[in-house]
Amino acid sequence: MTQHTPPSKPRVLFICTGNTARSQMAQALLEHHAGDRFDVLSAGLEPGLIHPLTVRVLEEVGLPTTHL
Repeated sequence: MTQHTPPSKPRVLFICTGNTARSQMAQALLEHHAGDRFDVLSAGLEPGLIHPLTVRVLEEVGLPTTHL
C-alpha cells in the first residue's frame, strides 16, 4: 500500500466556461497576493485563448501573464 503525501501548499483551481478572462484574472491575482501560500491554477469547461483585454488589464496593473 502506498501512502499519499499531501502537497506542501493547498491547491486552488478557478474554473469558468472558457478560461479566457475571469478565471485567468483570479489566478493572476491570487498568485500575486498569496502565491507563496497556494498552488494556483485555472481551467475552463470549453477552454479557449486568453482574451487580449484580459492580458492588457493584468499587464497594466503589473501582473505577469506569460504563464497563463
